[in-house]
Amino acid sequence: MKFRTEIGPLKGSFTIDHSDRIVMLGSCFADSISEQLRLDGFDVTANPMGPLYNPMSLARVFDLKRLLMVCDGNDYHCLDFASRYTAPELDQLEAMVHADLDPLRQAIDRASVIIITFGSARVYRSYALRQIVGNCHRLPAADFAVEMLTVEQIVDRWRSLLPPGKKVIYTVSPIRYVADGLTANSLSKAILRVAVDQITAATGADYFPSFEILNDDLRDYRFYAADLKHPSDQAVEYVYEHFARAYFAPATGEEAARRRRLAMQSRHIPNFNRQ
Repeated sequence: MKFRTEIGPLKGSFTIDHSDRIVMLGSCFADSISEQLRLDGFDVTANPMGPLYNPMSLARVFDLKRLLMVCDGNDYHCLDFASRYTAPELDQLEAMVHADLDPLRQAIDRASVIIITFGSARVYRSYALRQIVGNCHRLPAADFAVEMLTVEQIVDRWRSLLPPGKKVIYTVSPIRYVADGLTANSLSKAILRVAVDQITAATGADYFPSFEILNDDLRDYRFYAADLKHPSDQAVEYVYEHFARAYFAPATGEEAARRRRLAMQSRHIPNFNRQ
């Protein structure tokens, strides 16, 4: 008797090994998976500007020409990125942003693998700037309009955005944005899933089903953290097991396991044994 529908064997269109340089960008789920990759000894750059949830703000990392800056009367804020990008002087803030953004751009240029995680199609548009922002910096809600992106907007933005010659994987974050309401979250994820399907069809990039693994395979609140929004550590490890099987050759998997054992020993914590 079966009590759940397990996702079938996954196979990427390319392999990843320890010679690859990996850049992961997107929602905080990208941070969770990148930590697993680091434990396995991979060279990973992940969300140095902080998590970016919506596809439009995430796209600006690749072709940003002008920072979205506002002043609240005391400090300047860069609404492109995390709330830590705040400073009393404009030139100080610009220096803070570029101290992280310029190395990220270099990492993207050097990377052989880029993994993009879309989190939400729900966006906030600054009335003052007339632009979609990546982070509201706890500014008053009245400063922003709330919108839902369309599939066409996302596909048009991403169809030819990424640098050529990279191995690219898209995924949709399984994190539940319940503050928006369950129906809005469901609509948002559906928009992202259709958009990614069209982007991968147009570009030849891969899709990795993180969202489906949590929602259709595990499908149980015990695989979420106490906030009932984020995947539990056990769920992250389960998703990563499928990722490793899809993209690691046997020799890479063995080397990853060896490096993980060493990493675990250095941290004095029990080893995670991938089956």
